[in-house]
Amino acid sequence: MKSKFSIKNNFVLATIVALVISFIVFYIYLPPINLYSIDFYMFLTVVVIVFLLSYYVFFTRNKKDVFKFSKIGIGILAIGWGIFLIMNLFSLVPFHARRYANIIKKEDGIFSEDVEQVDFDRIPVVDRDTAVKLGSRKMGEIEDLVSQYDIDQTYSQATVNGKPMRNTPLIYSDIIKWLKNSKNGIPYYISVDMVEQDVELKKLEKPIKYSFSDKFSRDIKRHMRFKYPTALIDEINFETDDEGHPFWVASTVKPTVGLIGGMDANSVIVVDAVTGDTNRYKVGDVPEWIDRVYSADRIVEQLTWNGRLQGGFINQYFGQRGVTEPTDGYNYLSLGNDIYLYTGITSVLADESNIGFVLVNMRTKETKFFPVSSADEKSAMASAEGAVQEKGYNATFPILINLYNRPTYFLSLKDNAGLIKTFAFIDAQNYQNVATGSTIEQALAIYDSTNIDREIDESALEDMEITVREIYPVTIEGNTSYFIRADGSELVFVAPIKASTKLPFVKIGDKLNVTGENLGTQFNINSIKD
Repeated sequence: MKSKFSIKNNFVLATIVALVISFIVFYIYLPPINLYSIDFYMFLTVVVIVFLLSYYVFFTRNKKDVFKFSKIGIGILAIGWGIFLIMNLFSLVPFHARRYANIIKKEDGIFSEDVEQVDFDRIPVVDRDTAVKLGSRKMGEIEDLVSQYDIDQTYSQATVNGKPMRNTPLIYSDIIKWLKNSKNGIPYYISVDMVEQDVELKKLEKPIKYSFSDKFSRDIKRHMRFKYPTALIDEINFETDDEGHPFWVASTVKPTVGLIGGMDANSVIVVDAVTGDTNRYKVGDVPEWIDRVYSADRIVEQLTWNGRLQGGFINQYFGQRGVTEPTDGYNYLSLGNDIYLYTGITSVLADESNIGFVLVNMRTKETKFFPVSSADEKSAMASAEGAVQEKGYNATFPILINLYNRPTYFLSLKDNAGLIKTFAFIDAQNYQNVATGSTIEQALAIYDSTNIDREIDESALEDMEITVREIYPVTIEGNTSYFIRADGSELVFVAPIKASTKLPFVKIGDKLNVTGENLGTQFNINSIKD
């Protein structure tokens, strides 16, 4: 018969073993200690099983004791999972349809006023897949780095000093390379200019010491979890401030509907990738250089709820009055110093057309809906591919730009190797009107030539006297237009030959009295007075 001292020691040993194993499980899988997370309940289940097995192995195999401990363990799990199921039940969409619909609030916008005319010095042409290829090619140029590091494939889009960029850090190739290089850290990150397609291997003043490829306490997920054990961490992005210093930016979420539904961002954890210093900000107080507070998947989910549930849960299936949804895909725009998610909005009853589109600020979640009827993005992509069908190029998902106060799709076309070969402008409201060119300038010139003959609202016409500084005739598909630069003006004046019979004889220095449509960066000449 065992002594009380031996029994007590065995109980303590069993408890210690169970605690150690439970800590190892937590250390590896990093679940949040939070009643709102299913990962917590899965971890709780593992912990209970570990304790039961530990007591069975190290403490007692008496059937009565085993039964007693099993009852306690099962009771704990039943209570835990019961709480979780009840919270989910009381948070189901059918009970809170309107609240789910209003997690994101759309304001109506005016396209020509709220969306700035496109700045071609900031229009992105590089998507993530192209950035991956450009980064790999750059990395391959430096043999010493290739043998020790790989590239993280995320390539998050950000706005740095007003320009759209895709930045991503290097990672250790494997555990051996980490053991060899971890003391010195990761000295570089890849930066891809989305406008110029330039790639830089950015040398850091101080190396990255916290990353996804680091181990133990320097693993960025583990570092955040031990700093904030209860936080529901949504998405972790690599960002740099305007000086190029690297940070990890993670959104945290909390329920906003019922007991556990409608998860939405409530704070941002910012970790210095060099020192590991950590700060946490409420969503309204994040530094301006941070581009992403809300994840794209969560925004799209909320837009779906907003479009489908405004009329109630049943209406989305029966009647479907006013039911809309985002189109299949999205892209990003850099406007000011922020990143905006763009996606079209379509009626669930319509095919191949959008009733409008939304722009969502990824830092503030300010959302504007622009009720502009247009072809959907897939139709625009197909139209662009059809324009160069003999070459077999594939279109990237388009972005919507304000070109001459008119919504216009812009996209790149890539060959089978994934290299950008052609650019396209597509009239969003008439997707058969498409212009392609090997450069943006060439594509734009062709697009301009197909649009200057369109019907112009007489009330929009302006009179202007100009002095010719430069003039160039351009013939596209048999139609000649004249592109004119004038003294003291940044406008490009575009005139079809039908605007005046004297156009072929105009010389530098001539004064012209023109009437036309001022589109901000371009002036389409309708007529020239004699």
